[in-house]
Amino acid sequence: MDLEARSLQPNVKAVLLAKLREYKSDLNNLKSEHKRLASANSNQAARDDLLESGMADAMSVSANQRGRLMMSTERLNESSDRIKESRRTMLETEELGVSILQDLHQQRQSLLHANDTLHRVDDNISKSKKILTNMSRRMSRNKWIISSIIVVLVVAIALILYFKLSK
Repeated sequence: MDLEARSLQPNVKAVLLAKLREYKSDLNNLKSEHKRLASANSNQAARDDLLESGMADAMSVSANQRGRLMMSTERLNESSDRIKESRRTMLETEELGVSILQDLHQQRQSLLHANDTLHRVDDNISKSKKILTNMSRRMSRNKWIISSIIVVLVVAIALILYFKLSK
């Protein structure tokens, strides 16, 4: 898992490595607790053996040893169950993390696509604005040209009428 997490993208890698360290820490804590319980049970058993060897007969010693052994086995089983439960929780959390990362990747792709589309639309709007500005300038220029032609024609008609009527 460590190698897989290190091969991912930096933003994902940091989160996964932090979780992995946390899981390793939990596992080490459980292992040390297991060792502590096992060593405490073995030390207690050795102490009881020394104390009981001279004080009780073989049957009572055997019964006490059997009781301690049963208690130690029960503690060991409880610790094993806790380790199994921690491992199951770790696997569920890892699956959830992978699912969340996949969802985030899909959302990122959607956002990048929307961003690209927005830039294309913005470029098209800029081109349209330039075209409309050029059309407006041509329209104004054409109005001036037509107005000038009308004025020239009116002046020409007025001159023609003036010369025709004055003769």
